[in-house]
Amino acid sequence: MRPGIHPDYQEAQVTCVCGESFTTRSTKKEIRVEVCSKCHPFYTGQRQTVASTGGRIERFMKRYEKRASDAN
Repeated sequence: MRPGIHPDYQEAQVTCVCGESFTTRSTKKEIRVEVCSKCHPFYTGQRQTVASTGGRIERFMKRYEKRASDAN
C-alpha cells in the first residue's frame, strides 16, 4: 500500500437501536445501526417488531383468496 493515501483504520464502536454495542475496526470511530445479530429476525427466529409491514401481508392474502375463488 502506498503511504499517505489510505484513511486511518481504527477501533470503532458499533451501537444498535436495541441497545447492543460491540467494538470492531473501521475508518469511522462510531457506527450506528438499526438491526444487529441480537435483534435480527434471521438470527433470533422471531418476528421483528421494529419494522411494520403496513398491512401488506393482509392485502396479499385478500388478493390471493380472491384469485383462488375466481379460479374455482
